[in-house]
Amino acid sequence: MDTAHSPWQPPLIWRAAQLLARALVGLLARLEVTGEVPAHLRRGPLVLAANHISPFDPVVMAAACQARGIAPRIMATAGLFRAPVLGSLMRHAGHIRVDRGTDAVHRALEAATAAVAGGSVILIYPEGRISLDPGIWPERGKTGAARLALACAAPVIPVAQWGAHEVLPYRAPRGMLRGVARALWRRPVIRVHFGAPIDLQEAAASGPGAARRATDQIIDALTDSLAPLRPDEPGRPRHIDPSRPSDPSRTHRRRLG
Repeated sequence: MDTAHSPWQPPLIWRAAQLLARALVGLLARLEVTGEVPAHLRRGPLVLAANHISPFDPVVMAAACQARGIAPRIMATAGLFRAPVLGSLMRHAGHIRVDRGTDAVHRALEAATAAVAGGSVILIYPEGRISLDPGIWPERGKTGAARLALACAAPVIPVAQWGAHEVLPYRAPRGMLRGVARALWRRPVIRVHFGAPIDLQEAAASGPGAARRATDQIIDALTDSLAPLRPDEPGRPRHIDPSRPSDPSRTHRRRLG
């Protein structure tokens, strides 16, 4: 990949939003960020692959990335872009709209590929939805993150997080006030860990099915990174959200390494 050009520069409004996110997370919880991102990757090209456990995740990830000097462009559901004010802010900040379940969904991958090729950092949730695994472990992933990384030959860093599910319930905004009040009182610990870059070259060189193999490799790395963040919750989580449905159909046969 040619990276001699100037990388994408995050607009001031996104940098300011990250600072606001860090303040908000600090108000509702205790944020612990571990792991380092190599300096030469912080401005891209780079794919950040994060597990998805709560509607509060984007705020947590914005705060954690700010702590590591990264301003990623987020692949986010189209509903956020349709909101009157938030949608305009999302577009201005350079985030990428994902029209899930429509014929236009491929445009998101094309836009993200162009963004990474242009030197951006892209944040993507490879599971494609908030995890409904009974233990809230990473589910079997969609292939979008892997196809993005393989198309651009970009490095992938797994970003594991735990604790955001104790702030906002699955069905937020329903129950949001109760969740926020509980978080203000208890201030749960939210842990985010930036793992080591994943080498997808072996998967890419193995012929047909490369995207599926690379996806499983990414989910394995996320699972390995998540396990140390929840050592006393190896099975079902301690905090139970009654609004979260359980769907074991996409359970990933994880390989803790």
